[in-house]
Amino acid sequence: NRCTYCVIPQMRGRHRSRELESLVEEATLLAQQGVKELVIVAQDTSIYGRDLYGKPMLDVLLRRLNAIEGLEWIRLLYAYPETLTEETIAAMASCEKVCHYIDMPIQHGNDAVLKRMGRKSSQTLIREKVARLRAAMPDIAIRTTLIVGFPGETEAEFEYLLDFLREAELDRVGCFAYSPVDGAAANDLPGALPDEVREERRRRFMEVQAEISLRKLARRIGRIEDVIIDEEPDEDGVAVGRTKSDAPDIDGVCYVTTDRKLVPGDIVPVRITANEEHDLVG
Repeated sequence: NRCTYCVIPQMRGRHRSRELESLVEEATLLAQQGVKELVIVAQDTSIYGRDLYGKPMLDVLLRRLNAIEGLEWIRLLYAYPETLTEETIAAMASCEKVCHYIDMPIQHGNDAVLKRMGRKSSQTLIREKVARLRAAMPDIAIRTTLIVGFPGETEAEFEYLLDFLREAELDRVGCFAYSPVDGAAANDLPGALPDEVREERRRRFMEVQAEISLRKLARRIGRIEDVIIDEEPDEDGVAVGRTKSDAPDIDGVCYVTTDRKLVPGDIVPVRITANEEHDLVG
């Protein structure tokens, strides 16, 4: 994928997959060392194995990892919508250890901007893939990251993106104001926007997403959800953890009040009692 705003392919070279058996072996060793949560990530996770085996093998990898004793959660990050296969979606839905969570880079909500970005997806394809994921896993948490203020982005194209955001109601959304990168093709595109316009659009975007997140998290109050502990309880008995809907470091957390001694890696049932814009309390 040679997106116009990115220089990673120039730095890293072409897509290269590790052999399936080497990944299974490493995951087995990690599980034997006590690792509970495994995060699968690549520059384009959804085409894993295509270069080695002639076809995407992410679904096979998920099923093999799912069988490893000791692993509890398997999380999938950075799966492109245009290459996410039906086989992978089926594996996610049927493997009990695979979290109903996916990080799917979308980057924008307007086809004209996507074309200038060098993206291969379209709004129709993105909407279809989101619908397919939700049909297979109604409780799935979908995460994405988008860019605002890309060269040539009009106010109408930005408003189109906001409309997409309101319609899709994605669970976890990050947003960056476009920033030029040395060597990127996008630097030569016409219509560069002033810094203040890019930042103002990022702010407006996050205000809309904060409202969506607040509303969606509030629906979970009263539920009992499994939480993996990242930080043991402090002097007030409040530990920090995450539900299956939250990846480490990039998503929200769950603040857990407890009278139990908990250590990182423990997975405990937590009753959700309140929420903030991006975090849960239980």
